[in-house]
Amino acid sequence: MSSNRTAAPPGWFSSGTSRAGRVRGVVDPREDEKRAAAEAAAQEVEDGMAVGLGTGSTVAHFLPALAARRLDLRCVATSPATETQARALGLNVQPFDLLDRLDVAVDGADQVSAGLWLVKGGGGAHVREKVVAAAADRFIVIVSPDKLVESIGPPVPLEVMAFGFPATLRQIRAVGPAEARDAPATPDGNILVDYHGEVPDPDSLAAWLSATPGVVGHGLFPPGLVSLVLVGRPDGTVDRLTP
Repeated sequence: MSSNRTAAPPGWFSSGTSRAGRVRGVVDPREDEKRAAAEAAAQEVEDGMAVGLGTGSTVAHFLPALAARRLDLRCVATSPATETQARALGLNVQPFDLLDRLDVAVDGADQVSAGLWLVKGGGGAHVREKVVAAAADRFIVIVSPDKLVESIGPPVPLEVMAFGFPATLRQIRAVGPAEARDAPATPDGNILVDYHGEVPDPDSLAAWLSATPGVVGHGLFPPGLVSLVLVGRPDGTVDRLTP
């Protein structure tokens, strides 16, 4: 991984990933960090591109920044929520079955390791997000510094078929603790599960999960998918991290 800094940026490592919302009446400084990363990502998009739109709170800042550039784009959304916001902003959102490749995809992450492994899926859209990332020539990840971790840890989101769900969950639990998430089914009709076991080797765990019947997809994204990570800082600057 390379960076525009000679040393790891202050606050690179986090002891974990928080999904807590902002405290009522208190402005969350992470929103400015997310916005800085999102606005930098919008500048990476060029006129005429096909763009994959991720899902989540950081992408919620990216969409208006992208729309403000008034480019001629074709966009693919990874969730109904993203599609609704993008269309409201005037972005041209098309069904993914009309495109066989994308120029760039932009999305957030729940964890970014020092080796650029990602954990995604806090919003439950990780399977579609991975399909979109894999179809893009460039995959740009936008995060605030609290998402940077020394190594990947739990939870790892999974999307599991409803058919045979108890049997699939039993197989997963043979490796580590896992619980069905208290959440609606995914847009593709599947069940969200969070794997809470340790992740000493994300590559091995990813391979095992991918080979487990009934597991539609998991939230481990390998470094090979990542082209650029943009980390917004409290002062509005952005660190650029590359493999």
